[in-house]
Amino acid sequence: MLIRHTVCRFLEERGFGVESAANGLEALEMLKTIVPSLVIIDPQMSKMDGRQLMDALKSRPEMAKVSIVILAARRSPLDALPENHSPLVIYKDMDIEAQLARVLETILPPRRTPPS
Repeated sequence: MLIRHTVCRFLEERGFGVESAANGLEALEMLKTIVPSLVIIDPQMSKMDGRQLMDALKSRPEMAKVSIVILAARRSPLDALPENHSPLVIYKDMDIEAQLARVLETILPPRRTPPS
């Protein structure tokens, strides 16, 4: 819960609208009504694990271009994730905010500076 709060706060402080789910089934239900730019998934969620959620999302055409980031424990079995999902991975046991900043730089196009 603390990590989820940290991630949400980090994104909100940078102007992102954030929705948070307590488990995989709740996330899947929430994502029936919104199409986000980014989904952050913990592989070890309850009620539906991260791999099941990724499979469910990737089977929906409207979610095909949504970036998926895996927020994993250092020792998670990430090699079990299918290659076609090509997720970005950040680790819970490292500086999450620095990792999130790098992920956002990778996913989002650079912001243009308005002409002077």
